Amino acid sequence: MSSSKNVTIAVIQASLNADIATNVNKISDLVSKAAYQGAQVILPPELFEGSYFCREERDYFFDWAQPVENHPTISHFQKLAQELNVVIPVSFFEKSGQVYYNSLAMVDADGSLLGVYRKSHIPDGPGYEEKFYFRGGDTGFKVWDTAFGKIGVGICWDQWFPECARAMVLMGAEILLYPTAIGSEPEEPNLNTKDPWQRAMIGHAVSNVIPVAAANRIGLEGNQTFYGHSFVANHRGDKVAELNDTEEGVILANFDLDQVRLNRASFGFFRDRRPDLYQVLLSP
Repeated sequence: MSSSKNVTIAVIQASLNADIATNVNKISDLVSKAAYQGAQVILPPELFEGSYFCREERDYFFDWAQPVENHPTISHFQKLAQELNVVIPVSFFEKSGQVYYNSLAMVDADGSLLGVYRKSHIPDGPGYEEKFYFRGGDTGFKVWDTAFGKIGVGICWDQWFPECARAMVLMGAEILLYPTAIGSEPEEPNLNTKDPWQRAMIGHAVSNVIPVAAANRIGLEGNQTFYGHSFVANHRGDKVAELNDTEEGVILANFDLDQVRLNRASFGFFRDRRPDLYQVLLSP
């Protein structure tokens, strides 16, 4: 017997600055815009509260971090999610005791906080000096059973790792989301990683037969230009919605998750897996 479980995903792309109130208001307006267009799951970019401070190592940026409990931005989006009946994964800079994480709070459509994911893979290089700020996440990968489907979220650098995507799908994810902050390379100004960045995630869509969406920022911050190109790909790896490198706004895509589930089963990737041969993946 056939069934249908439709969900509409939106991704937000925006330019951001160092003023938290301005950024939160902008993202809130875009969340509302997406909801009024029919979106049910709405993904803002990584660390959208401020500028991408990891471009440089400055100790005063640690003051931007706050605990999950009573976090004003998370609380704000909990109220907005409840008002609009939408799911919002909220990226934030988390302080936990004496350590700091690049984290995401999953807010369900009733405004409840389903939990927190802490970014597992932390990059380190010119312009992306995240190891100065963030401890590697200790939550493990997360999949949340939201009002509109089971959602797995990786954060930026996580999106390059096939193990992360596969783990979340094995945990039951029906959609993979990746909030992102990526752009030019200060030490290699002629290097544009946009195409391999998209291809890596499109590969996750194909090899796991699952819709994938990524939300990036745009604009010049210091000596870095964030290249946008936020997109949604279907379970075949076709890009079904995409913004360019300067557009601020939202894009939407609708999926029948039950039909995707049947397609995933018929491809046989999970039937034909050989975990008994994968021990090498546990070696450094």
